[in-house]
Amino acid sequence: MTVLAALCGAFMPRSAQGDAAAIGVQRVTVQGGASIYRDVCQGCHMPGGRGAAGAGAFPALAGNSRLEAAAYPISMVLNGHGGMPWFNGVLSDVQIADVVNFVRTHFGNNYRDAATPGDVAAQRGPAPTMER
Repeated sequence: MTVLAALCGAFMPRSAQGDAAAIGVQRVTVQGGASIYRDVCQGCHMPGGRGAAGAGAFPALAGNSRLEAAAYPISMVLNGHGGMPWFNGVLSDVQIADVVNFVRTHFGNNYRDAATPGDVAAQRGPAPTMER
């Protein structure tokens, strides 16, 4: 599966998302926070987490105080916001916890209270469904 395939579905409006598999978006299979960041996140947030501006604005993750509470990046990865795509149904609870922990402990960030798959599951809630 390519990240592009995930993003094509991820940029769909929340009302049209439904179950990732139902809309043809496959799950990301790469494991480990650093690998997930490299394969999924750094295309927008850049290899050093510095973000980018141009056709869109991609916020810096480096030295980002919004990452202090793990609930914030978990919510962003699950639900997206603005130009940030959603990854609910594309990344597992373990994958999301791993990439959130990676970002919160790299790029000049030093937040040591680890996010857990349980934290992700609590925010994930039920899987989205297709509107009819």
